Amino acid sequence: MADLDEQLITAARAGDLNALTTLVADSHPTVRRFARTLCSTPEDAEDAAQEALIILYRKIGMLRATSALTSWMFRIVRNECLRRARLLLREHPITAETTAASAEDEVLRQLEAQAVAAAIADLPPDQRSVLVLRDVQGYSGPMVAKALGLSTAAMKSRLHRARSTVRQTLGGRP
Repeated sequence: MADLDEQLITAARAGDLNALTTLVADSHPTVRRFARTLCSTPEDAEDAAQEALIILYRKIGMLRATSALTSWMFRIVRNECLRRARLLLREHPITAETTAASAEDEVLRQLEAQAVAAAIADLPPDQRSVLVLRDVQGYSGPMVAKALGLSTAAMKSRLHRARSTVRQTLGGRP
């Protein structure tokens, strides 16, 4: 299977339109699933996934190593989701008036979610990507390491630092 994927990516990089079409079609479910975990709305997730696939389609020839495809796609989706979230916050800033109208439990839940999201957003990009893939999406350690082009030990180290930083930011024990 890995050899087939390798051949498909190599052919797509060389300009084979059928290989590129197959690669985009095969990547779409994974990219869309990843986008749904990061984007705030299903529509933004679908748009981010589409944007990633368009970039893949246009720039596959620039990919340096075939093993970097997955991490490249995840970075594109992550960046697109972050761009859309920033745009949404600029257009509709969260104010005390909008949260005061909600029930007390909902406000507390939103505040906790915002604190966690802010703590994760403040992480360095390398730690944030490991934390999101491992703890949010639930991918296995070896899968995360491979997707990001890291050794398992490096992935574990980044994950530990990311978790510790989030815990400290949220006021927990180190």
